[in-house]
Amino acid sequence: MTPVSNGDVGIPPSLEWKFSQVFGERAAGEEVQEVDIISAIEFDKTGEHLATGDRGGRVVLFERTDGKDHTIRKDLEKKDYLVSRQPEFRYKTEFQSHEPEFDYLKSLEIEEKINKVRWCQTANGALFLLSTNDKTVKYWKVQEKKIKKICEMNIDSPDTASNGRSAGQNGAASDFVFPPGGFPSLRLPLVQIVGHETNLVPRCRRVYAHAHDYHINSISNNSDGETFISADDLRINLWNLEICNQSFNIVDVKPVNMEDLTEVITSAEFHPTHCNTLAYSSSKGTIRLIDMRQSALCDTHAKIFEEHDTSGSRSFFTEIIASISDIKFGNDGRHILSRDYMTLKLWDLNMESSPVATFQVHEYLRPKLCDLYENDSIFDKFECCISGDGLRVATGSYSNLFRVFGCVPGSTEARTLEASKNPSRRQVQTPSKPSRSFTNLARSRRRGAENLNGDANGGSYDFSTKLLHLAWHPTSNALACAAANSLYMYNADDTPPE
Repeated sequence: MTPVSNGDVGIPPSLEWKFSQVFGERAAGEEVQEVDIISAIEFDKTGEHLATGDRGGRVVLFERTDGKDHTIRKDLEKKDYLVSRQPEFRYKTEFQSHEPEFDYLKSLEIEEKINKVRWCQTANGALFLLSTNDKTVKYWKVQEKKIKKICEMNIDSPDTASNGRSAGQNGAASDFVFPPGGFPSLRLPLVQIVGHETNLVPRCRRVYAHAHDYHINSISNNSDGETFISADDLRINLWNLEICNQSFNIVDVKPVNMEDLTEVITSAEFHPTHCNTLAYSSSKGTIRLIDMRQSALCDTHAKIFEEHDTSGSRSFFTEIIASISDIKFGNDGRHILSRDYMTLKLWDLNMESSPVATFQVHEYLRPKLCDLYENDSIFDKFECCISGDGLRVATGSYSNLFRVFGCVPGSTEARTLEASKNPSRRQVQTPSKPSRSFTNLARSRRRGAENLNGDANGGSYDFSTKLLHLAWHPTSNALACAAANSLYMYNADDTPPE
C-alpha cells in the first residue's frame, strides 16, 4: 500500500493508541543522569528486536516475547474472531559500545554518546548491528553461547591421593598432587555443557575509524547486505562490512575555501531495495538523490527535492528552521519522509517540485522562534518515522509529546500523544474537517496546525523535555519513544467503523 496514490484504497480508520510498556521509568522527583539519556533507537527489519543507545556509550537490546508464547493459541481458537497480538518486549542484554576518548592531535574530547544504531542481517542465530559515536563506527556480534563447566580435573583431590605431596627443587612441599598412576595417567580436564544455561556474548567484530574529520550524524545499511555508509557534516563514506581499514568517499561537499561553505549534510540513508541509490538531506532544506553507478564521486545528484518559498516572508530564522534533521524512506521505496524544525514532509520520488503532504508539528512555536534561538532549542534534531504499511507518519515534539498523522489522501488523522502511561492525557480534539480541501492531490497538503494552539491544559510547554527519538515497528502499529532515560512502548488497533 502506497500512502499517496489515486488507487481504490479507502481512508483507514483512525488509530486509538494505548500504553503498552515502559523500561527505565524514573520515580517522581528522581534526577536523570546524563549518561542514561537515550540517544538512538531502532527496530530490526523483522520487528523481533529493538536496540537503543545512550549518552553513556551503551547499547541495550530488547527482544519480542509475545511471538514465542504459544499457550494463547487455544484461547484464540475458542473465539469466533481474530485477535491481533501486539508486540511485547523484554530486556535482552546490554554492552558498552563506545568509551570516551581524547584526540591529542586536535586536542579534542570525543564523547562516548551513541549517535545511531542500525541492525544488520542475522546469521547462524547471531545478531549483528552497527553503532557509532561522533568519530568511530563499530560492528557488533551478539550471540548466545552455552555455558561450559569443568566437570572432571586431571588430578585427584589431596585427601584421596596415595602419593602424598611431592617435593620441589628445594625440597619444599608443593600443592600439586600426583595421581596414583604417576605421570602416564595425567589427562586433560573434562569440560562439558551442563544444563541448558546460555550466556549472551557481545563481541566487536570490526572498528571503522579515522575516516571522518567532522561528527558522524548518520549510518545506513545497504540492501546488498555487504556495505554501509557513514555521513558527517561534509562527507559520506562507503564501507564494506568486512574491511575496516579502507573506505570510499562518495559525497564531498567541502568547498576549497571553507568561507564559501553554505550548507552541510544533516542525514543520509540508503534506498530500501535499490543498492545503488541513496538520499541525503542538507541544512538548506533540500534532499538529494544520488546514483552510485554514475561516478565514483557522486558530486552530481540524480534528483533534488526542494520546496521553494513563494510567500516572500523570509526572516532571520527561515533558513534555520528549514534545515532537515532526519529523512526516512518508506518501505515501498517510492516515498521519503523528512523532518525539519516545524514540519513533517512526505515526498514522492517522481515529483521533485514539492512534497505531496506537509504536516505541521508545532506551529504554535512560530511566534517564539526568537526565544528558542536564545536557548538553542531551535537547533534540536527531531527524528521521524513512517509505518510499515506507509499509511501513517510520526515525529516528536516538546513536553515529551509526539504526533501521529495519517498520510492517505483525505485522511484527517492527526493525534497528539504524551510519552507517559496515559498517552491521551494531553490529547487535543481533532476537528472533523481538514483545514484545506484535497481536490488537487498534486498540491501540498498541510495539516496539524489547527490542532495545536497551545497546551491542552492551558499551561506552557516545557522545552527541556523533548522527544527526539522514536521508531515505528516494521509490521505492527506499535511505536517506541525515548523520553530522557525512559523507553515507552505504545500500540494501536484500527478503530472499528461505526
